[in-house]
Amino acid sequence: MSLFSRRARTGAAFVAVGVVAFVGGIAVSAAPPPVSSATAPETKTGVLDEAAERIAEGASRPIDPSVLERAAVEGMLKALGDRWSSYYTPAEFDSFNAALEGRYTGVGLWVRSLVSSVQPSSPAARAGLQVGDEVTSIGGNTVIGTSLGSVVAALRGSDGSTVVLGYRRGSHAGSVKLTRAMLADHDVTVDQLRGQVLNLRITAFTRGVGRQVREALRSGGDHRGGVVLDLRGNPGGLVDEAVEVASAFLDGGPVVSYEQRGTGPKVLNALSIGDTKTPLVILVDTETASAAEIVTAALQDRGRAVIVGSRTFGKGSVQEPTTLSDGSALEFTVGRYLTPSGKVIDGVGVAPDISIDPSAAPKVAERRALEVLGGLLAALTTNGRG
Repeated sequence: MSLFSRRARTGAAFVAVGVVAFVGGIAVSAAPPPVSSATAPETKTGVLDEAAERIAEGASRPIDPSVLERAAVEGMLKALGDRWSSYYTPAEFDSFNAALEGRYTGVGLWVRSLVSSVQPSSPAARAGLQVGDEVTSIGGNTVIGTSLGSVVAALRGSDGSTVVLGYRRGSHAGSVKLTRAMLADHDVTVDQLRGQVLNLRITAFTRGVGRQVREALRSGGDHRGGVVLDLRGNPGGLVDEAVEVASAFLDGGPVVSYEQRGTGPKVLNALSIGDTKTPLVILVDTETASAAEIVTAALQDRGRAVIVGSRTFGKGSVQEPTTLSDGSALEFTVGRYLTPSGKVIDGVGVAPDISIDPSAAPKVAERRALEVLGGLLAALTTNGRG
């Protein structure tokens, strides 16, 4: 079998998204046409195989065929001009899925082109890494210009192993030695704010987040003063979890739709009847992205929440990972998300109803959220009086 031909077998897509997730599937097939056994032509190799053979035979130093194979796949993805595309080896893909399930061994970073989130109490947090840092090298190898999948894979490793991470923060360049640890995401935190206000912070939309939010609303404490849904720094995650979170505050109806090439919009509706009465404010910032933007836009479009903060990241494209025959996977953009009113998120973001300077201290937005909830509650209690 030639070097690249095994990549052209049937692949299966599944319900997940890169730093977002998606519902749907694509089947990829490139089986050759049937050939009569009596007149079977000589097998021809493609240009990729021919090039690989020439390199393997004539290059001044030996090279592992798997390295050529990965470079070829990543080169094809690069031709798309799609900054969200990635290629994952089987091991990388297993780690990718584990992270979306809320468990992995690593250092506690969510990474896009920059660090988008630092998990509290993780090795990265203890070393002082911050949102907005640029990861420049991992283990002494530069990662500038490499795929997101490669960066994430390099950050992962066995529990207790160490890795040196180089980073840039503005004009400052530095490095830190991190000890990897088994991390269990605690992506929903619940606490009580003044005035009987329930504060729900979601740091990522990993598996089970929707259920945790519904449970918090049911038994997480008194929230007669309203709910603050804090999505600041949330890089996204699984779309079905985002739909479930939005469903907790809606009475059915659309949450988000998506468009793919050659098809019309497909609508994802709220799963059940949720709490439509309690005043709700959502906190967002420039790092609120993907699935977090879906929730924000849906509740804003439906008139269910007041959005406080700064314009969100603008990651509204659909990535659908597709598994290949050897367990590796491709991830690339197959469509875009639309809000319930048909607005585009990708490259635009969600504009807040009440703007807060991105450079302001976090407490500024929190105080403004409480003020807004007070106003919403006052409007509810005076509504209908003669």
